[in-house]
Amino acid sequence: MGTNAMKGSSILITGAGGFTGRHACTYFSEMGMRVYAAVRHADTPVASGEGVVCDMLHKEQIYMMVRQLQPDYVLHLAGRNSVPESWQEPVTYLETNMMSTFYLLDALREVPKCRTLVVGSKLKFDITVSTEPPHPYSLSKTMQQIAVSTWVHLFGQCMMLAEPCNLIGPGPSTGICALIARKMVQVERNVMTDPFRLSSLEERRDFLDVRDAVKAYGVILERGQGGHTYPIESGILRSLGEVFQTFQHHAKKTIPVEVVNPSAGQHVPLDPGHAAMMHEFGWEANIPFDQSIQDIIHYFRNP
Repeated sequence: MGTNAMKGSSILITGAGGFTGRHACTYFSEMGMRVYAAVRHADTPVASGEGVVCDMLHKEQIYMMVRQLQPDYVLHLAGRNSVPESWQEPVTYLETNMMSTFYLLDALREVPKCRTLVVGSKLKFDITVSTEPPHPYSLSKTMQQIAVSTWVHLFGQCMMLAEPCNLIGPGPSTGICALIARKMVQVERNVMTDPFRLSSLEERRDFLDVRDAVKAYGVILERGQGGHTYPIESGILRSLGEVFQTFQHHAKKTIPVEVVNPSAGQHVPLDPGHAAMMHEFGWEANIPFDQSIQDIIHYFRNP
């Protein structure tokens, strides 16, 4: 992956203690970059790099952090990403995902040459079509996208947006693959649990290994154009039933499952233009789906 131009430079990674953040810190450190790993609490472990304590809801802390570090690049991963939880705490989601982004982007006006990538979500909604978001999380990520495009337009900063599909892989994820793996390990250890509740067998999603996604972020940071949005996808849709059966294939015991609505499902057509956009940069997904699943299982079997 052609990221030699970034070697020796500095990168600030927010949300460094999270699932994607840990992989990002490792990847950019191995590239030879100086990694500033921003976490909210001093006791939060970071996978690699120099830990920096900053509450992303505290405007002055963010300004001070950026002023002191003067990063060459920023990867903004901090935020909340649970749709169900957003219904319970809508204001917290707006503060965390929207206001923290505004604070960060404004602080970066003092570092005009910094290249910034904000990781958004495909669950945003199109405000040109409707003003009714499906849930508070969608509203918060849509406002985050508006913040990025606004700062590019008003202040000429080099800021990009990435929209990854469902990221999977080893680590403390809260996604469906991690949930299935936790349940599988409990069953293997004879821990009595309720069956795993699967919303549907037919719903289809695009799953991408987080390590491939982090490589894509590096390419965008180096070569992306300010104001552009870059979808990050594997290009393959898999049903939830197929995903569950992949875990069952590797399990030592049968995983009990309860399917809420067996026939319900969504088919979200893939846009070949999305893949072409990243292929022009020389990026493509390399880690096979089955390998990702095996790595997830190994992570939960060997905590």
